[in-house]
Amino acid sequence: MPMIEVTAPTGAIAPDAREELLDELAGRLLHWEGAPDTDFFRANSWIYFNELPEDALHVGGRPGGEARIRVDVTTPEGALSQRRRAGLVADVHAAVSRAAGLTPEEGYRIWVLCREIAEGSWGAGGGIVEFAALRAASKAERERTAEAEAAPA
Repeated sequence: MPMIEVTAPTGAIAPDAREELLDELAGRLLHWEGAPDTDFFRANSWIYFNELPEDALHVGGRPGGEARIRVDVTTPEGALSQRRRAGLVADVHAAVSRAAGLTPEEGYRIWVLCREIAEGSWGAGGGIVEFAALRAASKAERERTAEAEAAPA
């Protein structure tokens, strides 16, 4: 049940690039979490795109400046090792850079913040969601997908 929240000033990411970006971010997060990229897992991977008025961003406490983009990634505790987190940050940065038309020299304008929700602190459906249950669901979904792919057509 990962979540991504992209916050950017109006116009920093063109509307025609937004849909492709959000789809790519969901896929990369599932990849780095080790979850299968299936309809089941996509339905449980939420992405919020927050567009701020241009005057809502202050750089150094002052209005104006070049657009900055923040991507908050929220996952259950233990879902990402340090290696996986580094891979996710690199992929998210590359995807946002492309969507925003930023050069490598402008890369400092994108920040990716990874947040882990402590075990026992993530709730859905009126109850606590435990990481072990998510891991079991991921394994079952991978097995169902493998069986479906192996079945004769």
